[in-house]
Amino acid sequence: MNRRRCATAAAISLVCALTALVAPGAAFAATPLAPSTPLAPLFPAAPEPLPPTGAPGASGASGAEKSLEEVRLEIEGLYHQAVSATDAYNLAEEETERQSAEIVKLSQEIVKGQARIDDLKLRAGAAARAQYRSGGLPPEAGLLLTNHPGLFLDGLGRVQQSLKATHDLLKDLKRTQSELASYNKAASAQWQKLEANRLKQAEAQKRIATKIAAAEKLENALEKEERARMLVLEREAANRAQSAWLSTGALKTTTGNAKATTGGQKAVEFARAQLGKPYAWGAEGPGSYDCSGLTSEAWSAAGKGIPRTSQEQWRRLPKVPVDQMRPGDLIIYHADASHVGMYIGDGEIVHAPRPGRTVSIAGAGSMKILGVVRPD
Repeated sequence: MNRRRCATAAAISLVCALTALVAPGAAFAATPLAPSTPLAPLFPAAPEPLPPTGAPGASGASGAEKSLEEVRLEIEGLYHQAVSATDAYNLAEEETERQSAEIVKLSQEIVKGQARIDDLKLRAGAAARAQYRSGGLPPEAGLLLTNHPGLFLDGLGRVQQSLKATHDLLKDLKRTQSELASYNKAASAQWQKLEANRLKQAEAQKRIATKIAAAEKLENALEKEERARMLVLEREAANRAQSAWLSTGALKTTTGNAKATTGGQKAVEFARAQLGKPYAWGAEGPGSYDCSGLTSEAWSAAGKGIPRTSQEQWRRLPKVPVDQMRPGDLIIYHADASHVGMYIGDGEIVHAPRPGRTVSIAGAGSMKILGVVRPD
C-alpha cells in the first residue's frame, strides 16, 4: 500500500502541475504575425506589339503622309494593344473575386477558431478554480488517502481520467491556436494578393483607355469617305487571310462537316443570338461583350463554366488540332492569346472583334490562329 501511495503521489503532483498551466491569467494569444513580404505579380504585363509600318516614328521614303492602309494598320495595332490590356484587366478581376471569396472564408474560420479558444479558456479556468477551492488538489485525490482498497482504486482511476482530460485540453488549445495563426497568415497573404490585383486592374484600365483614345483620335480624323474605305480595306485584308488559310487545306478533312455536341450547339446558338451587339472591354452581356466575355457566357448558357479570359481559356482548356475542331470549340488568336472566337462550322467563327465593332461572323482564318481549345 505504501508503494501505491508513493506512485499515486507523483500522479497527483503531475495533475496539479498541468492544471496550473491553464489557471486564470495564463496567456493564450496567437503568435503575432510577422509583416508579409509583398507578393510578386500574378502575371506579367502583356508586351505591347511593335508599331506597324506607317505608325508614328516610321516614315516613307519621301516622308509623305501615311496612306489609308497605313492608318488602318496603326489603328488595328492600337486596338490590339487595348484588347491585350483588356484580357489582363479581366484576369485581374477574376483573381480579385476569387481572393475576396477566400478572405471571407478565412474570416469565418478565424471567428470559429477564436470562439473555440474562448471556450477552452473557460474550461481551463473552471478546472483551475476547482483546484483552488480544494486546496490545490483535485477532488478525486482525497480518495487516494483512504485505506479502503476499492475506494483507492476508484480514486486512482479518476485521477488518471483527470490527467488525460487536462492533457487533452492543453493539446486542443495548442492546436486551435496554431490553426488560428495559420488562418491569420493566409488571410494576410490573400489580402496582399487582392491589393496587388486591384493595382493590376487600375494599370490595365489606364492602358485600355489610352490605346482606345489614341485609336479613336486617328479614326475620327478621317473623312466619312475615308472611314468607309477603311472598312473595305479591313474586309479585304480579312478575306485575303481567310483565303490563304483555306489554301493550306485546313478544312479538307471532316472539320467542315463536324457535328457539334448538344452543349456545343447550345453555345453556338447563344453566341449567334448576340450578333450586332457592341464590343465593350470587360463586358459579359447582356447588352455588350468583349471577346472572351462572349465565349464564356455562351458556354455558361450551355451549362458549362469555363475560364473568363482568352489567355486562361488557352491555358486551362483541352487543346485539339485545328483539323479536328467542331462547332462550339474556341479558336485562340495571336501569339499572346489575346483574342478568341467560337467556331460555328464551315470555316467561320462568331466573335466580338474590338472596340468600335459589333459581335459578328468572320472567317476562322482571318486572323493568326494560335490554336483550338474544347470546353466539352
